[in-house]
Amino acid sequence: MKPVVISTWKHGIDANKAAYDILSKGGNSLDAVENGVKVSEDDPTVLSVGYGGLPDADGRVTLDAAIMDWKARVGSVICVENIKNPISLARLILENTEHMVLAGDGAYDYALKNGFKPQNLMTENSLKRYNDWKVSNKKGPEEIHTDDFILKKTKKEINEDGNHDTIGMVAVDKNGHVSASCTTSGMAWKLHGRVGDSPMIGSGLYVDGEVGGAASTGRGEECIRAVGSFLIVEMMRMGLSPKEACRVAVQRVVKLNLLSSKNRDHIFQVGFIALNNKGEHGAYSVRSGFQYAVFENGKNTLYDSEFLIDEEYIIEDL
Repeated sequence: MKPVVISTWKHGIDANKAAYDILSKGGNSLDAVENGVKVSEDDPTVLSVGYGGLPDADGRVTLDAAIMDWKARVGSVICVENIKNPISLARLILENTEHMVLAGDGAYDYALKNGFKPQNLMTENSLKRYNDWKVSNKKGPEEIHTDDFILKKTKKEINEDGNHDTIGMVAVDKNGHVSASCTTSGMAWKLHGRVGDSPMIGSGLYVDGEVGGAASTGRGEECIRAVGSFLIVEMMRMGLSPKEACRVAVQRVVKLNLLSSKNRDHIFQVGFIALNNKGEHGAYSVRSGFQYAVFENGKNTLYDSEFLIDEEYIIEDL
């Protein structure tokens, strides 16, 4: 079954191609997950990652990224500006420093000292969308509403404006070594300085070389609250399949979301992917709409994730 690459969302298809190309030539999973997600970072049509990513409320494009390998080596960057490929900066931290995380100006300065070139990451499209948002005074994406832990059907289609389409990727190479990466421009129109789950080890992604790895996408605050990627890896350690482990994490997300919400009136979308060191993979999400891509046995396929909450029904006792 090995090698295998799994990634989040439709843009994971192109990212998978770059990653699998490395793996099919005998390369390792760390190189694969770095170069795979760089495809999304470089694509201006992906509005939630890298170049062309939608800015924060101050009109600044701030990027987060993290990478982790089977040796438990970690590199992460938080709230870095004007660096097109933050995943490669995270890889540099992993390889060349005794630290795990650099943030803000420190991350930017380290990038420049190591050959990265500053670049304006705002495109004409992202600038137009930002200006339109300012004029319309939008408050953010619509969400499903709940009433005392009872989910009620609302709109069948929920448009989240691409705000949470972070790319996460997990890969296993021919030697059974697993690595994971995650990179994002974060939630559109966020408060300046806001950080989601993507660069946080255990939330946005996690790898244990003896077991496998996981990554998340969706509302970052809920992924952080549940420490979902770490939970998935631990569930796989206990014998659950990747899909079953992802479902457990989704259940935890929903439970804590409802418990912590001030008005108990929001169920945010979160999706997880997982891959063990045998090459077995799976995914699960809070509700419908999450897609993930898998490249295995020479075939790159986009799947609709199974999900916990069916909007057609009222579900009690989540």
